[in-house]
Amino acid sequence: MKDKDIKVLADKAYQLGYEYEKTYKGCAQCIVAAVQDTLNIKNDDIFKAVTGCSGGGGSLCDAGCGGYVGGIILLSMLWGRERNNFADPDKVRARTSELARKLHARFIEEYGTVICRDIHMKLFGRFFYMADPEEAEKFDAAGAHSTVCPGVVGKAAKWVTEIILQENLLPED
Repeated sequence: MKDKDIKVLADKAYQLGYEYEKTYKGCAQCIVAAVQDTLNIKNDDIFKAVTGCSGGGGSLCDAGCGGYVGGIILLSMLWGRERNNFADPDKVRARTSELARKLHARFIEEYGTVICRDIHMKLFGRFFYMADPEEAEKFDAAGAHSTVCPGVVGKAAKWVTEIILQENLLPED
């Protein structure tokens, strides 16, 4: 695929990720939906499976950003070890880890971290314990779902789309 075509699709994924997070919230599901819709690789089981990954996992903020975790899950969906090949003689798992490290590098370059709480610190100057309703209100009032998190999700969707297309991970029809 040409670089120009990759850019068009990556920009579309960014826009969808941004709008989905702004409208629906739930960073992990929003990146999954954005990339799946952009590349026409819908999988409702994957979408459903990432529900609890948002907000650093259970809205506790102490684990990976939902955009990051959702991105890894998308990469694994396309290039992951399958149950019927658990022994993995072809080292699929190692290749999947290599793809995840590419996404990791983008997060580190942009935010210095992949941890939800630490991304909050960088973007808000503090972190929010979103499991507490009062903290969740403060989070929203600080622009979390109007601009900040939509930007994070949009970038993650863009990066994952670029990796998928640059690495030629889409299944051939």
